[in-house]
This record gives sequence, structure tokens and C-alpha cells, in this order.
Amino acid sequence: MNNFQQYHDDQLVQLIRDDDNIAAFEVLYNRYWEKLLIQAKWKTGSEEDAEEIVQQVFMNIWKTRKNLHLTHSFYTYIASCVKYEIMATIARKQKQKTAHHNFYTATGQEADNNTAEWIDYESTRRQLEDTIQQLPEKCRLVFRLSRENGFTEKQIAEKLSISKKTVEAHMTRALKALRLILHQRIPFF
Repeated sequence: MNNFQQYHDDQLVQLIRDDDNIAAFEVLYNRYWEKLLIQAKWKTGSEEDAEEIVQQVFMNIWKTRKNLHLTHSFYTYIASCVKYEIMATIARKQKQKTAHHNFYTATGQEADNNTAEWIDYESTRRQLEDTIQQLPEKCRLVFRLSRENGFTEKQIAEKLSISKKTVEAHMTRALKALRLILHQRIPFF
């Protein structure tokens, strides 16, 4: 096994690029990760963000190793990569912070209204269900077959062995009772 510790950065980069040499990559990683982590932590103020940035940069280098052709030193290259990743991270975090702020500003008032609306909806729904329960049995059955099961008046008449006119009368009675409740709860209804 070669001792890549003695190799210059350019030699290690060439081994990584040409031979997919993981050991050479590990040497470069171990050589520079701590310096880069300190730089990233100083700029971001977060050790967690700094670790993610350095990891991301090294992962990107490994992924694009076949196209890695340096005009300056490896450290200059990787320090620049970290710098750009820091800027991207700060911009992304700022964008998220702005989006969260805008979301909570826009929905803060709505959350209070939504709770009240939900309570009102539930109350109205319960009141409508109570009204349906108070309908005569045949009327209630006709209403449920129509509204909950989607049966037509003709299908209901056939199923219950009653005339279509009787089905219409039961529906009229049920809807009249429900309109009265809705009119009390929602005046414009």
C-alpha cells in the first residue's frame, strides 16, 4: 500500500481523477477538512452548518472528480468551493427565514379565524345531524338515500316501494327543516 501522506496535492488530485483512488481522496480530506470547518464555522456561526458545508464540498469534489483540473493549488480551489457553499447556505437560510416569516404573518390571523370557523362548522354540522335524526323514519331514510348514497328519486321509490311523489314529499319536508336550521345559523342562506 502506498503512503500517500508524502504526496503533493497535485499528485493526489491526479490519482483521484484518473484512478478513482479513495485513499488519495482521504488524504486530501484529512489534510484540509479541519481548516475548512473552522473557516465555515467562523462565517456561518454554526458548527452544524459548517460540517454540512464541508461535507457537501468534499462530496461534490468526489462526484465531479473526473472533471477536476486545477489552475491553482488544491487548497485555493477547495477554499473557494467552501466560500461559495457558505454563501449559498446563508442565502438559502435567509430565504427560508423570509418564507417562514411571510407564512406566519399571513396565516397568523387566519389560524385564529380557522379555529373559530371549525368550531362553528362542527356546531352547525351537529345541529343539522340532530335535525335529520328528528325527522320521521321514512323521511330520514329517503333523505339519507338521496344525499348520502346519491340515489335518484326513481331509485329511492323503487327501493322503498313508494311512489316518486312520496319521495318528493319526504325530500321537501327534510330540506325545509334543514333550511330552517341553516337560516338561523347563516342568515343569508
